[in-house]
Amino acid sequence: MDKLQALISKLQKKRLKVKTRKRGMHKGSRQSHKFGSSMEFSDFRMYQPGDDVRQIDWNVYGRTGKHYIKRFLDEQELSIAIYLDQSSSMRKIDEKWELAKQVAAALSYIVLNNEDRLFFSPVSSAVVEPVRRKGSVYAKKTFLEIMQLEEARMTGDFFKNLAMTISKKQQLSIIITDGLEPLEGIEDLLKKMASFKQEIWFIQVLSMEEYTPPYEGDMRLIDSETESAVNVSMNKAIVASYIKRLKEHNQQLETMTTKYGGQYVLVTDQSDAQSVLFRDFSGNGLII
Repeated sequence: MDKLQALISKLQKKRLKVKTRKRGMHKGSRQSHKFGSSMEFSDFRMYQPGDDVRQIDWNVYGRTGKHYIKRFLDEQELSIAIYLDQSSSMRKIDEKWELAKQVAAALSYIVLNNEDRLFFSPVSSAVVEPVRRKGSVYAKKTFLEIMQLEEARMTGDFFKNLAMTISKKQQLSIIITDGLEPLEGIEDLLKKMASFKQEIWFIQVLSMEEYTPPYEGDMRLIDSETESAVNVSMNKAIVASYIKRLKEHNQQLETMTTKYGGQYVLVTDQSDAQSVLFRDFSGNGLII
């Protein structure tokens, strides 16, 4: 818990850098490019008939003899969706699952702490109600709720289930998954999100065991999604072939995400959540 509290404290002044210019209709703490009524001063302009006379700066008038009014940056919220892959393949390796949850919890905390609107959905084959919240008052509570997520049942394909629960009214959609499903289904989903004019962040989380398997000899491999099994004899050549295919798969994921205007980040459970957030994400310009 001390590590989680330390992580939360470092998230206090962070925000997500969202490229979209589309804005919500409610007040938030994020500055838009149009002028409104927040307390963040921008500049002055000449008074025009119809302007609020209370905005006239009389100190400037005393110096110039002309009526100027202050302009302020409008503050409006963003709507951000975070989809966490809660399928069996994500939960099978504890370190990988904990890292994925911490990343999802941290991003959700940042969204709420900045008064943006959060749509968080832990996606599996079970019908799970998404979390819809707004306000910094919910930030820590939501963080801890996500860290306590558990799912004991076997689940189906993440991307098929996500396609049925996707929210259309978001400026940014963040997908946190191992991305080890067929590329066709993944591309269908990314294309669908792009059609909604959503910015996409694709966060691929792998265990080091998946990234560079340490296995050799005869063994029985069991599919965590279907429980189907196959007997194999692992040797260096097979492991090298697997690593090559995985790298090609990941490269295609990155190319595909970029094609639909998104950003792709690959992380492994060799890193802790703070390294992922403040090194990898900040380095990619996702968190500022």
